[in-house]
Amino acid sequence: MASASASPLPRLVLYHQTTHDPDGNLISILPLITQPGIKITHIIVAAIHINEDPDGLTLNDHPPSDPRFTTLWAELRIAQASGITVLGMLGGAAKGSYTRLDGDKSSFERYYTPLAALIRSQGLQGLDLDVEEPTSLGGIVRLVDRLRGDFGPDFVLTLAPVATALLDPRRNLSGFDYKALETMRGSQIAWYNAQFYCGWGDAHTPLLYEMCVACGWPPEKLVMGLVTTPDNGAGWVPFEVLGATLRMLRERFPRFGGVMGWEYFNGRPGGKDRPWEWAQTMTGLLGSGQAPAVESERDKPPSPVEIDPDSEQGEEVQVPRHFEYHTDDDDDDDNDNDD
Repeated sequence: MASASASPLPRLVLYHQTTHDPDGNLISILPLITQPGIKITHIIVAAIHINEDPDGLTLNDHPPSDPRFTTLWAELRIAQASGITVLGMLGGAAKGSYTRLDGDKSSFERYYTPLAALIRSQGLQGLDLDVEEPTSLGGIVRLVDRLRGDFGPDFVLTLAPVATALLDPRRNLSGFDYKALETMRGSQIAWYNAQFYCGWGDAHTPLLYEMCVACGWPPEKLVMGLVTTPDNGAGWVPFEVLGATLRMLRERFPRFGGVMGWEYFNGRPGGKDRPWEWAQTMTGLLGSGQAPAVESERDKPPSPVEIDPDSEQGEEVQVPRHFEYHTDDDDDDDNDNDD
């Protein structure tokens, strides 16, 4: 597939879900283009939800055509013109999108058609399938086949499994076996944005990534997913530690797939004031494997840090029951889109 083989390595992928601040002001992605020392390869705008009404598609808590998104879509087109590939993310923690696509043929068509229309209208170059609800293998294969058939060989298809799902189908949020999917449709899937955080993985060392490769996952298709700040979930890895991990992975795997960050708006070290600094720092780490020479106090995780509360006593990591993402409209009690 052209889009997968042509993808630059290592990738630097960044999710963009919290698109506005609490006052409704847009959180601009343009500094990812204008600030020096940043080599973002992919931006994934999140999260697209398929709701009960087939025509009621939402981006987080609002229709994608809502005027609040006009400047967002314009900035994403600027990113594309600057050489960054822009994908949409379908699903996430809010349930229902994949259940609705997993029905019979007529039901699939009703819910798929508005999704395809959104992809076309906004010129999205790919779709990230973040399946966090029970879904059949046949259902996800049908969706992959339809997207490939409708949007051609250069349309980028990725998935976002928790890292443990790549080793054990029982430790999984998606319901289907990712190994089976890779066997059946691996040629159509560009890579996997594997979540190495929130109890589903650990990026403090290269061990889990190496285990995935040892189990047959090609390193060029395995992107290590990170939280960009402790505020976004457990599993934050300080830059000096992460630098050592990435250096070892790049030395061992020349075709290392790269890293992704959840999410843009508050990434360290700059936080909400300068969120692009996470991408700046990661560009340096991926290029040299060296951590910043000096890390200020604001860059360090708060003390004490509960990186993996389920494994402090050496016990088996327990499956988190729920993970709360940030959304644009967390106080909207009438909307169930908890992304």
